[in-house]
Amino acid sequence: MDTVFLNGLSLHGKHGVMERERHVEQEFILDIVADVDTRPAAHSDQLNDTVDYVRFRDIATDVITNESHYLIERVAERIAERILEDRKIISLSVT
Repeated sequence: MDTVFLNGLSLHGKHGVMERERHVEQEFILDIVADVDTRPAAHSDQLNDTVDYVRFRDIATDVITNESHYLIERVAERIAERILEDRKIISLSVT
């Protein structure tokens, strides 16, 4: 098993409990850590046998910029739910 890190991903969105937070964009800095079994990709040398790290960024960007939630925990959960649709990911952390 190996670990993939996306650290310090800076995105802008409208999330929070306060009315102003939901109307004025704020910066959100995310770290995404995924545990992945990379052995199939290491043996096959095929891109479709590994995870798409760009997809992690694209999902986080979509959730942060196109959704609005009161709690940051919900934002992290939405990102995690979508990333974990890829069955190659063993475990995931979004902070």
